[in-house]
Amino acid sequence: MELENTPEEQRLQLLVNAVTDYAIYMLDPAGRVSTWNPGAQRFKGYTRDEILGKHFSAFYTDEDRQSELPARALRIAAGEGRFEAEGWRVRKDGTRFWAHVVIDPIRADDGTLQGFAKITRDITSRREQEIALFESEQRFRLLIQGVRDCAIYMLDKDGSVSNWNAGAELIKGYSRDEIVGQHFSRFYTEEDRAAGEPARALATALGEGKYEREAWRVRKDGSLFWAHVLIDPIYDEHGNHVGFAKVTRDATERRKAQEELEEARAALAQAQKLQALGELAGGVAHDFNNLMTIIVGAADFLQRKPDLPSDKRQKYIESIHSTGLRATKLTDQLLAFSRRRPLQLEVVDVNSLIDALSEILQRTLGSRVRLELKLDPSAGRVEVDSAQLDNAILNAAVNARDAMPSGGTLTISTHVQTDANGQSVRVSVTDTGMGMPERVLERAFDPFFTTKGVGEGTGLGLSQIHGFAAQAGGHAELSSEEGRGTTVTIILPTTDKKLTEAEAESAAVNLPSGTRILLVEDNPQVQAFGAELLQDLGCEVRCASCGEEALQALSDELPDAVLTDIVMPGMSGIDLAGHIRAAHPRVPVILATGYSEQAAKGIRSLPIVLKPYSGKDLATAINAAIRRAGEPRVHAPT
Repeated sequence: MELENTPEEQRLQLLVNAVTDYAIYMLDPAGRVSTWNPGAQRFKGYTRDEILGKHFSAFYTDEDRQSELPARALRIAAGEGRFEAEGWRVRKDGTRFWAHVVIDPIRADDGTLQGFAKITRDITSRREQEIALFESEQRFRLLIQGVRDCAIYMLDKDGSVSNWNAGAELIKGYSRDEIVGQHFSRFYTEEDRAAGEPARALATALGEGKYEREAWRVRKDGSLFWAHVLIDPIYDEHGNHVGFAKVTRDATERRKAQEELEEARAALAQAQKLQALGELAGGVAHDFNNLMTIIVGAADFLQRKPDLPSDKRQKYIESIHSTGLRATKLTDQLLAFSRRRPLQLEVVDVNSLIDALSEILQRTLGSRVRLELKLDPSAGRVEVDSAQLDNAILNAAVNARDAMPSGGTLTISTHVQTDANGQSVRVSVTDTGMGMPERVLERAFDPFFTTKGVGEGTGLGLSQIHGFAAQAGGHAELSSEEGRGTTVTIILPTTDKKLTEAEAESAAVNLPSGTRILLVEDNPQVQAFGAELLQDLGCEVRCASCGEEALQALSDELPDAVLTDIVMPGMSGIDLAGHIRAAHPRVPVILATGYSEQAAKGIRSLPIVLKPYSGKDLATAINAAIRRAGEPRVHAPT
C-alpha cells in the first residue's frame, strides 16, 4: 500500500515540478536516479520513465567516467557535505552542454545516508560569453602588447602606472617590474615637474575629457625625446572614475624632419631674398644710370658752355629738373614698397581725387585707350597720403595701358564694402587687355618682377601699390584671366574725419627776409645745398653738423626756426627736437628726412619735410612752423 504525501510534501513536489531552468532530482545512495523534474527532462532530454533507476553517470562524458568523476563527486558530497563543480555533461542525444552542478547528501534523523539531492543548471550560454570575452581580452592584450611604436598603459586615479606594454618599454626604457606602481611624473623633465605639469595634465584630462600635448619627455637613461602625449579618463560601468589611459608616441624624428624642412624653407626664402636683391640692384642701377646720364650730361654741358644761349641753357636746366623728379619718384616707389617712407596723411574724398586725376590719366593713356569712371556716390573719404594714392592709381593705369597695345577700355570704379573690419572703399582699375597667366599672377606683387623688356620698367609699379595699400591700413588684390583683362583693386578703410584744407599757395613761396634758420645736417654736401637754398629764400643761415653743435649754437643765439635731419650720428633729430622744446618752447623745429622709421615718432607732433626738398618745400614748411609757433599751445612733455 502506498503512503499518501502530506499537504506540505505535495506543495514541495509542485514547487520542484514548476522549476524548468534547473534539473532537480534525487539519487539513491548508489547514485541511481530516483526522482525527475520537468527541468531535468527539458535540458537533459530524458523522460521520467526513461531515466528512473539509471545511474547518474549517464550524464557524464566518457572522459569523466573513465576518471571516475561521478563516484568521486558522491564521495565528496557524502564526506564533506557538498560537491559543487562546473563541467561538460551529455544529453540523451549525445550533445554536450556546460553545467553547474551541486550535490548535497540526504540523511535520516539518525544520520544514515538516504541518498543525494542533485541540482544541475545549463550555463552553456554564459560560458560562451565568458569565453568570447576572455578571447577578446586576450586579443586586445596581444594587440596592446604588439604595439611597439606607442607607449600604451594605464594610470590609477593618483597617476601611478598600473600596466605597461612593450611599446612603453621600448620608448621609455623601463621594464614592467621597474615601473608599475611608480608615478608617471618621472617621465617629465625637471622643469615640467617644478611647474606642476603632470598634475595639470591629469586635471585637464578629467575636466575636459582629454589632454593632448607635445613636449620633451625623459627616458630611463636620462635622454630626452619629443613626445606626442594623449591622456583620457577611464570610467567604470557605473560612471565612477577609476583611472587614466595614456598613449605616448616618440615624435622626435618627425620633429627633426619638421625642423629640417623649416631650415630648408628658410634657406629657400634667403635665396629668394638674395635673388630679389639681385633684381633690385640690376633694375635700380639700370634706371638710375639712365636718369643720371641725362643729369650728368646736361650739367657737364652747362659747365663746359658758359656762353650757351639762354633758351638752350633753360632747356638743359629743365631737363635736369624733370629727370631729378623722375629719380625722386623711383625712390618714392622703393620707399613705399619697403614702408620706410613717412606718410603725409590727408583726409580726401576718393571720388573727387579720381575725378581730378582723370584728365592726367587720359593724356597718359593716349587716344587708343578709352577711360571710363564708375564712381559710387557713397564711396566717402579716406585718410591717406594723396600723392601715393595718385601714384598707385597712375601705376595701375600705366600697366593697364601697356597690356592693351592695340587699345581698349580702362575702367576706374569705386565701391563701398562692409565686413568684420568695418567699412572700406574698393578702388578698382580694370582693363580689357591680354591678362596674365597663372605663373605671372602669382608673382605680380613681388618687388622688381616684371615681364617687360630691359629698360621698359623696374617692376615696382604693382609693388608700390601693394606697399601703399598696406601702409595705409588696407590691402591690394589682383585678379586676371588670359585674354580677358586684369583688375587691380586697392581696399582702403573709410573715415568720418573732415576733409584736409589745402595750404594757401601764396604762403608757400617766400619767407620773410632775414628769417634766421639753424640748419642741422651731418652730410656736408646736403648741408651746403640746403644752406644755399635757404639763403636764396632770403634767410640768414647758421649750420651745425650734429645735435650737440646745434645745442651749443642755441645757447649763443636763438633762431626763428631749426631745420634738422632726423638720422644723425649720436643725437637724432627727434632727440634734438625734444631738447629744444624743453629749453626753448617758442623755437619751432622742422624735421627733414629721406626715409626713417623714426619719423613716425615725430611726424604727428612736428612738421616734416621730405628729401629731396625744393626751395618751395622749405618755405612752405618753415612758414607753417613759424605761424604755429606764434599760436597759443600746450606743450606735451618730451
